[in-house]
Amino acid sequence: MTPPRVVIAGASGFVGRALTGAFRADGYEVATVGRSGDAVWGDAPGIARLVDGADMLINLAGKIVSCRYTDANRDEILRSRVDTTRELHDAVAGARHPPRVWMNASTATIYRHETAHGNDEIDGVIGDGFSVDVATAWERALFAGDLPRTRRVALRMAIVFGDGPATRVLLALPRLGLGGTQIDSWWFPHRRYRGIGAHPTGPVLSRWYRSSGRQRFSWIHIDDVVASVRFIRDRDDLDGPVNLSAPGVTDNRTLMRELRRVARAPFGLPAFRWMLDPAMAVLRNEPELVLKSRWAVPRVLTEAGFEFHYPDIGPALDAVAAVRPARARDLFTA
Repeated sequence: MTPPRVVIAGASGFVGRALTGAFRADGYEVATVGRSGDAVWGDAPGIARLVDGADMLINLAGKIVSCRYTDANRDEILRSRVDTTRELHDAVAGARHPPRVWMNASTATIYRHETAHGNDEIDGVIGDGFSVDVATAWERALFAGDLPRTRRVALRMAIVFGDGPATRVLLALPRLGLGGTQIDSWWFPHRRYRGIGAHPTGPVLSRWYRSSGRQRFSWIHIDDVVASVRFIRDRDDLDGPVNLSAPGVTDNRTLMRELRRVARAPFGLPAFRWMLDPAMAVLRNEPELVLKSRWAVPRVLTEAGFEFHYPDIGPALDAVAAVRPARARDLFTA
């Protein structure tokens, strides 16, 4: 029998590589779309050939957000997500035998800064500003129009723990002596977080919150990303937005304590925004990675019966260090 085909766009990234290996192990034929692969962006006929007859379509394409939000990077972050999703939408709409399910990456940072209660897929409050505008434009491109034979799911992923860029940045902070609580505070206003797109939202200049280490941090281990994608594949009743975040959301104080433990940093100084912003510039990243209160609740998955391998942050970080011990030093000094 011909094996089922899954088309993975953005397969060269951290999550894409994990899913590619998992589906090949499941016996799927894996076809890829990207800047290289079985089809490349801009090749509409080639993409259409891959999508037509595929069992599944998974889109993870988009410029990595682990970067400084310069004007050029901001524009590319938005364009690389929306344009690629539209290309795939055209292929699905024109297919004689479209995939039965299309999972498209999104982000849990679509929700507002929140310290009082979590945001789930049903009652969660959408935020504003650059990252939110990117996420909402991304999801609009996914859910546009009528695709009656294809179930569509937006994977609102939290920070993914594993041998990936976000984890490396986080584990680098204790090595820089900034492994204590991260405290939001006044810093020179800038325009990097202003809204983007046809209808930008939020203030033009950056703002700050008196979180004092109480900001929440949603995360998920890469093994649970793979397991949740398999779970959604097999559940025809799941569609729309789905939060991919562990139920054991933590706060910044706990996060940094666990990072110090895993990185074997004996102490960490508290870091105010005026310290973090220059440090994150050196790391080519943004301080909102640890200063924004991200609190996403996986209501859809848990109510559907999904069981997380890593519901709590300590064992998840231990697993990150244990998977490839030969590269642990590289991981902690990235």
